[in-house]
Amino acid sequence: MIAFIRSCTATASVFVALAVMPTLAAAQAAQGGQDLAAMSKDSKQWVMTGRTFDLQRYSPLNQITTANVGQLGVAWTMSTGTLRGHEGNPLVVGNVMYFHTSFPNKVYALDLSKEGVPQIWSFTPDQPADVIPVACCDVVNRGLAYHPSGKLYIQLLQGDLLALDAKTGKQLFRVKNADYKKGETMTNAPLVVKDVVIAGVSGGEFGVRGHVTAYDANTGKELWRAYSTGPDSDVKFAGTPNANYESHKGKDLGVSTWQGDEWKRGGGTTWGWYSYDPELNLFYYGTGNPGTWNPDQRPGDNKWSMTIFARNPETGEAKWAYQMTPHDEWDYDGVNENVLFDRGGQKLLAHFDRNGFAYTIDRTNGKLVVAEKYGPVNWASKIDLATGVPVRDAKFGTTSKKNTEGICPAAIGFKDQQPAAYSPQTGLFYVPANHICMDYEGVEVKYAAGQPYVGAIVRMFAGPGGNRGRFIAWDPMKGQQVWEIKEPLAAYGGALATAGGVVFYGTMEGWLKAVDAKTGKVLWKFKTPSGIIGNPMTYVGPDGRQYVAVLSGIGGWAGIGIAAGIGAEDPTAGLGALGAFGDAGKYTTQGGVLTVFAIGGQHGTANR
Repeated sequence: MIAFIRSCTATASVFVALAVMPTLAAAQAAQGGQDLAAMSKDSKQWVMTGRTFDLQRYSPLNQITTANVGQLGVAWTMSTGTLRGHEGNPLVVGNVMYFHTSFPNKVYALDLSKEGVPQIWSFTPDQPADVIPVACCDVVNRGLAYHPSGKLYIQLLQGDLLALDAKTGKQLFRVKNADYKKGETMTNAPLVVKDVVIAGVSGGEFGVRGHVTAYDANTGKELWRAYSTGPDSDVKFAGTPNANYESHKGKDLGVSTWQGDEWKRGGGTTWGWYSYDPELNLFYYGTGNPGTWNPDQRPGDNKWSMTIFARNPETGEAKWAYQMTPHDEWDYDGVNENVLFDRGGQKLLAHFDRNGFAYTIDRTNGKLVVAEKYGPVNWASKIDLATGVPVRDAKFGTTSKKNTEGICPAAIGFKDQQPAAYSPQTGLFYVPANHICMDYEGVEVKYAAGQPYVGAIVRMFAGPGGNRGRFIAWDPMKGQQVWEIKEPLAAYGGALATAGGVVFYGTMEGWLKAVDAKTGKVLWKFKTPSGIIGNPMTYVGPDGRQYVAVLSGIGGWAGIGIAAGIGAEDPTAGLGALGAFGDAGKYTTQGGVLTVFAIGGQHGTANR
């Protein structure tokens, strides 16, 4: 495998038949006059990672219903050509499907209008193999972004933002956003807003300093960069970070809430999902853990790690920020998606944090509306709505002086990267969840650029009841669970809600399940070739049928044992994941596959 990766060159393999070229050109000419918001109103397509800017992962398509979902069958499949974890989901623009893979981040374009869905082109970027061990939790990638002028963007693991011509697969530009030799990598899906592409960075376990950066969508020129830590000028605050809470008022809190210069290696990486409100012209994202996992080495609130930001995409200016877990002691990265929805005239966002609390927030100003536990949290009793601060239980605090046992949730959270979905029909969120707790002991660690800066020994295990995953429906205004499905392993794939009253989600074993949105009753399931950590999506093909597609390929943090070949002998291996999921190999194995379903499955051709 390593030899293969080293031999890869930046090549585009073009399989376009001459007859296809005019079709693609005409489609892109028509799209060039639109923006993404207009394109996303065509429910037959899926033009951005969450289908729409709000990240609701909701489709108005309703051919597949609770009455006929049991008739779903496989329409077609494709091997991705890589074996590591497959997160994210395909895009569908017109009659073309685009999708990505794990390292080395291949990109494919498929012609949905032809029998067998042939490749139009494929592109394999040239990347060095020595970036692989720098990725803390598998060499995953969360997806592509599309620009209406006919450009595709992907963030490469080694730290480059790559732009491709969507018609030909040829490279348009490639710019450096991160330096993997310093521990910085890139795994998240970029966000396109107008003519701006916004990219994040990973590497919180290597003592990097998190940031988001905006580039010109046509040239790749850097427009602005905003850091997660440091003085207000670097974080790009123009005023008070959040006027609703005293702990968020003051100047240069990104420096003063750290000891010495720890903020310079303060983490706060930005590898999650980005949403956008066109009316407010604000995009929303979360930041990750603060520097070393050993809290004794960084006293203070450690702002602005573990924070939700609202920023102007064209200037980078931060309108507000809200820190969920001040002075994090458990690696509860705050990067999970911020799903935008409206209720009673209020502009809101919902965020299911790794710390086990589900937040409903006024997205205009960062004020909490609801904050309740969505799992058996014990590190804090509640979030004080008046102060915005968690009320901690000192028994479950961590330190380098002892091993703290029985903390819930574990570092992997009651939900990690797997995105939730929202249905405007039911007003409920559908949340794929982990059910994992842990023991945690801090360890003194010294910083060296490009070397791990973890500073903790973690052992994870199943939560109360013994199940390791859940899929729940959640009322964001009451802060209450409506129904629950318990899973043997984590529900580590994303969710999809549809107007047909059906919700889809994937499991680590490889099951794609369809459930009734109102009751949670499992209506259908299919075992894909490998564990699902990707996100199901849906579209209408040229034949007028509704399809559901999902990437399978076990990996990610939960599946790192299988993906990286780590044995289960040491339960603290894989940053603690092997303690909880060391037996995952009994349920599934490696293999990247795209599986696409339709009612009745494949329409075969009879021999005559």
